[in-house]
Amino acid sequence: MARGDQLGRQWKILQMLISARGGKSVSDLAKEIDCHTRTVYRDLEALQVAGFPVYTEKEGGRNLWMLLDSAKHQAPIPLSLTELMALYFSRGMMKVLKNTVFYDSLESLFEKIKATLPSEYMLYLNQIELSVAMGAKPYKHYDRFRDLIEKVSEAIVQKKNIEMIYYTMSRSKETRRKLAPYKIWFFDDTFYLIGNCGMRDDVRVFALDRVKDLELTDEHFEMPADFDLEDFMKLSFGVFRGDPIRVQIWFAADIAGYISEKIWHETQSIETQSDGSIIFEAEVAGIMEIKYWIMKWGARAKVLAPDALKQEIREEAENIVANYK
Repeated sequence: MARGDQLGRQWKILQMLISARGGKSVSDLAKEIDCHTRTVYRDLEALQVAGFPVYTEKEGGRNLWMLLDSAKHQAPIPLSLTELMALYFSRGMMKVLKNTVFYDSLESLFEKIKATLPSEYMLYLNQIELSVAMGAKPYKHYDRFRDLIEKVSEAIVQKKNIEMIYYTMSRSKETRRKLAPYKIWFFDDTFYLIGNCGMRDDVRVFALDRVKDLELTDEHFEMPADFDLEDFMKLSFGVFRGDPIRVQIWFAADIAGYISEKIWHETQSIETQSDGSIIFEAEVAGIMEIKYWIMKWGARAKVLAPDALKQEIREEAENIVANYK
């Protein structure tokens, strides 16, 4: 039996005992977590050995398992102990935000949670951390953007326009812009600023990495009441926006499982073919970002539509071959 499965069961048992006012019988616990009663007895014994105040009382001819009331009501904020434990454990996923005001605030929160949780719960969390690791992809050091992020956050809260010098990577050019900042958006390990650009008189997306200078102005703005970030970005395959276009891609059978097991885009549909291959369809904003996603699957992916995307990938593939001649 995997150690992670055992800890997962024990976590569920704790949650059920905390939420159950009158306790739970072993048969009730076994039914809810779909395992044998002998397994539940072993898990309850392990929790007691770990120091949890788990005990049993006879009531109406049944043995009911409970947590001492003092353990149930330790949290001074409206979260259950298992919710606090889950929140504390999630700090490993937040490392990508290191050196930002967000990470510092989270660290402060985690320290308060740590002080709130009973010692036996912290011991249990340490056991879980020995069994589960949080992997992190390469990420950026945001310490040099700390002041910038704080300024943008202040501008958003105070609803003040900003003036910034922005470097456009594709044109290798710096421009001075006035912007009404709506949101800071964190996506794919990068912070973005979304707001109405005075230069274009349109809502645009800017990578904070490329903001060279930024100052708050005394001018105020009002964000449109109907602006919704999810709706604004819903067709983007990543960050870029463009005209909606329907794409259709064939994927070979040996990678069909990898494609089918994830939601790559909210408009996607997948049709399995008789040979095990699949056809992936989605309506996306522009073709540039999905082009690079398709290319990472190599010859196991083939664009069926549109023709413009076929041509883009054909030219990219020819340039790659040319590099190796």
